[in-house]
Amino acid sequence: MAPGAASKKKTEDEQSSKDNLIHLSNPHLEKMKDDVLYHFALGTGTHDFPALFGDVKFVCVGGSPSRMKTFITYIAKELGLESASGDYPNICAGTDRYAMYKVGPVLSVSHGMGIPSIAIMLHELIKLLYHSKCSNIIIIRIGTSGGIGLEPGSVVITREAVDATFKPQFEQVILGKTVIRSTNLDDEIAEELMQCSKEINQFNTVIGNTMCTLDFYEGQARLDGAICSYTEEEKLQYLKAAYDAGVRNIEMESSVFAAICNLSSLRAAVVCVTLLNRLEGDQISSSHDVLMEYQQRPQKLVGHFIKKHLGKV
Repeated sequence: MAPGAASKKKTEDEQSSKDNLIHLSNPHLEKMKDDVLYHFALGTGTHDFPALFGDVKFVCVGGSPSRMKTFITYIAKELGLESASGDYPNICAGTDRYAMYKVGPVLSVSHGMGIPSIAIMLHELIKLLYHSKCSNIIIIRIGTSGGIGLEPGSVVITREAVDATFKPQFEQVILGKTVIRSTNLDDEIAEELMQCSKEINQFNTVIGNTMCTLDFYEGQARLDGAICSYTEEEKLQYLKAAYDAGVRNIEMESSVFAAICNLSSLRAAVVCVTLLNRLEGDQISSSHDVLMEYQQRPQKLVGHFIKKHLGKV
């Protein structure tokens, strides 16, 4: 390559990297001297964010702290970055709200259960990435879900996160007014993940819509909660209508996850394993060992995806 061409390419690469920095949709943050990420027990006045997190390229989030520690242990081995001690410290050890682990370019963070919990985590996570001057980030939620019309153990890559009326939107009341936000996810990443599943060839994987609800019981048409005001026939009619609308699984975080990532210009995906087929029942009856193996499937898929991006496959 000629010197002039090399210089031009370098400029283009630098501009591309700049364009892919984290964007914060909040002008008020510029006026703050320090930013305390209270629920992470981290702050810009007490921690060197660029030194700690500046090399992060992949962020994986999931409900359970133990599951996210299992994931970081798994990905460390897959990338050949195992800890000499065999352990990985919790970066957020100063709080009991969330857990955070890091290996090389991969950050693994727990988000708890439900829209409020993951929303709080995402606000602070995105600020963390911004203060760390991270660029070209891909963020993926890995989790568990209830399937619709799928065999237990199937993995669903989310096309769109929809609400309980099957609309691809997230509603939030702000200053007393209802604000509706888009819940689109990155189609290119979804297709890449699907290709990764074909390469692994270990479990059934589909791309479909994911219904995000505000509740585990009535909100998901279960018959086994403390309160239930509908019949089994009405339940099945609703779930079949969801299936006809393209919904293949149900969980409680994907809509706000997609909405916040969209507003922050983050490329995002959701990968969840199904623990049961909701058309056949409401209670999870598989053995502990079977469920543990199911939970490893999204981790294997996302791990393969990360390795491919890093040229380690």
